[in-house]
Amino acid sequence: MALAVLHTRGQLGVSAPPVSVEIHLSGGLPSFAIVGLPEAAVKESRERVRSALLNSGFEFPARRITVNLAPADLPKEGGRYDLAIALGILLASNQLKIKSLQHVEFMAELGLGGELRPVRGVLPAAIACGQVNKAFWVAQPNITEAALVDDLAVFSATDLLGVCNQICDEQGGLPVVAEQSVIQATDIADMADIKGQHQSRRALEVAAAGGHNILFAGPPGSGKSMLASRLPGILPALSRNNLLETAAVYSVAGLDPGHLLAGTRPFRAPHHTASSVALVGGGSRPRPGEISLAHQGVLFLDELPEFPRSVLEVLREPMESGKVEISRVAQQLTFPARFQLVAAMNPCPCGYQGDPDGRCRCTPDQVGRYQQKISGPLMDRIDLFAWVPGLPAEQLLTQGGGEASCDVQARVMQAYKLQLKRQGCRNAELTAAMLDEFCQLGKSEQAILISAMKRLNLSARAAHRVLKVARTIADLNQSENISQSVLLEALGFRFKGGGVTGG
Repeated sequence: MALAVLHTRGQLGVSAPPVSVEIHLSGGLPSFAIVGLPEAAVKESRERVRSALLNSGFEFPARRITVNLAPADLPKEGGRYDLAIALGILLASNQLKIKSLQHVEFMAELGLGGELRPVRGVLPAAIACGQVNKAFWVAQPNITEAALVDDLAVFSATDLLGVCNQICDEQGGLPVVAEQSVIQATDIADMADIKGQHQSRRALEVAAAGGHNILFAGPPGSGKSMLASRLPGILPALSRNNLLETAAVYSVAGLDPGHLLAGTRPFRAPHHTASSVALVGGGSRPRPGEISLAHQGVLFLDELPEFPRSVLEVLREPMESGKVEISRVAQQLTFPARFQLVAAMNPCPCGYQGDPDGRCRCTPDQVGRYQQKISGPLMDRIDLFAWVPGLPAEQLLTQGGGEASCDVQARVMQAYKLQLKRQGCRNAELTAAMLDEFCQLGKSEQAILISAMKRLNLSARAAHRVLKVARTIADLNQSENISQSVLLEALGFRFKGGGVTGG
């Protein structure tokens, strides 16, 4: 035949749209043209494919070769199309004898010697491939990633010649079985290491149970970062769907999603010098940012006021919508960003405001300017505020810490299952309509909340977040109703110590 059509996948954010690789051989002066909006790396596949075919023992046709990557208006990038192009040339030139490859998709870059090399974004392609019941060919380093998709036949070989031998075999070769390594529980920081800090531990448990945003404030060295790093160990494990969704983001970013296989949620802690693009994603070729890499997990911002205010402001919209949209002239990409924000800060520039020893020498103006680096709208989106005081030497040097993470996680899991059974999502994700249905208050509780809103000048958003936190506390107590004590505890988490209020 002079025409061959194979199938592969492109990359558009975390989606993998289908791409047909059409190869046509015709008479005329020898040439090799690739059309269909290819970028530089795709155009360079001409030389990779030519060398791979020759070094694999095949003949490179001395004819006019036209490769069309359809649809033509979808931007194509990377070396993911190499394998499909090479096989298409072999089919079109009758060097490969096989009836049909319509139920198979190929994705791998070729080396000059014909070896198969891994590419980014294999997992979204594997998910899409499994949805249409097709087999999937990848390079060997991508096997583990592709094998995350259940009921997907994944094939691999070391080089182009190995691929040709297998697909020409009567049985088409056998799917490979990947050995998936998982992270050990010992790699996760334990709550038992934390001494004292009972109120902060309680706030962390509530945050974990409902998926709430939390801010720790306190003097230097009081344990704010230590508390934040223990959150992944008490969060509910990732479900299978959430794991694949999060791992797909890592795959597109070119990062190894292997550490997610144990179900532990991601924990991202960017430095305060990170730019807004680093946080939300973007670039000339848009990539996921830290908030997308923290999808279904934790985004920890240490030394919160040290982040530029313009950088922090870009978090406001994703915190509400659970996604980030990156617009470019030619395209608009959407990355998931359903993250849980955990932040830490000092109460003042020196960090010792409110210290009983009177070490703080900051003026009220200095304290005000420092705290105003964090805007009111961003503060409004934080559910819990916990003051982390410095521990006295006697308590710090005592043997043994607090409750272990496994015990705390057991309570968190009970509350989490209640939420899924009742409303199908965590309490932090409740909509306004769901709040009216699942967070109803009695008359006395309504009077308390109304009084608190007036006295504390709580916004509607802040009041809704108080209700969500109260619902979580009630779930931890295995209670159907939000009692006065539960509501008062939730209101108590609207304050931080050191003269900083949650508002």
